[in-house]
Amino acid sequence: MKLIIVSGLSGSGKSIALNTLEDIGYYCIDSLPLFLMKNFVEALSGRGDSRFARMAIGVDSRYRAGELDEFESLLAGLEQQGISSQTLFLEADDETLIKRYSETRRRHPLSDNQRPLAEAIHLERDTLAPLLDKADLRIDTSHTNQHQLRDLIKFRIDKDSPSQVSLLFESFGFKRGVPRDADFVYDARCLPNPYWEKSLRSLSGKNPAVAAFLESHQDVLSYKQDIIKFLERWIPCFAADGRSYLTVAIGCTGGQHRSVYLAEQLSSHFGNGTISVLTRHRELT
Repeated sequence: MKLIIVSGLSGSGKSIALNTLEDIGYYCIDSLPLFLMKNFVEALSGRGDSRFARMAIGVDSRYRAGELDEFESLLAGLEQQGISSQTLFLEADDETLIKRYSETRRRHPLSDNQRPLAEAIHLERDTLAPLLDKADLRIDTSHTNQHQLRDLIKFRIDKDSPSQVSLLFESFGFKRGVPRDADFVYDARCLPNPYWEKSLRSLSGKNPAVAAFLESHQDVLSYKQDIIKFLERWIPCFAADGRSYLTVAIGCTGGQHRSVYLAEQLSSHFGNGTISVLTRHRELT
């Protein structure tokens, strides 16, 4: 049996994640009490039923104090029974979560007449800290819509070979903040900026004219090659250490030209081998 624990902040996309996993063949259960999880999973794994070969269980913040501290020992017990597990943690910044709750008019599970929404979000972060510390995959959905989140989850989880490292190359603009789920962050703001060429200003780094402008500068080519050398040197080390996912974020001022070009170039380079590669341009979507 393969088990995925889906957790995260309320409003960050946990329901979308569970629905996506169900669509790709996982048997999904949401909000299962933690004290029932071990016996429940063991019972289903012992049935020999292919329907339960892949399971996903949603875990949220509605637990008593200290219960989530037992999470690591619970997973270790399942591992001894031959049940492998991964933990997926979804999060978003406070401003995004407050906006989402305001738009949907839903009530936060930890808010009440004595605790406003902002305080409930902070309390939830503290409560779920033990899960975040043990997460195998962390996704920040602050700038991700539901369709992009579905694609990310399918790319990261629905793999035939769990030992294979999958790479996500993400372009972004520093003016909107650095992606919090990035493993490596590269700053391309030191490179020549196509924005100052009027004919290129409205285009993106995907455009051949922008690519030609950037490739006419040796600094850009050297910068790209340095990133490639670094990743080629260290990806095998992360794979040997058991890492299945790596997110490489490349940023420039607005996330339109330089970072997009580099993300596309890196994806093209590494996508020609055996590594699974996904490209995402945060500011273009």
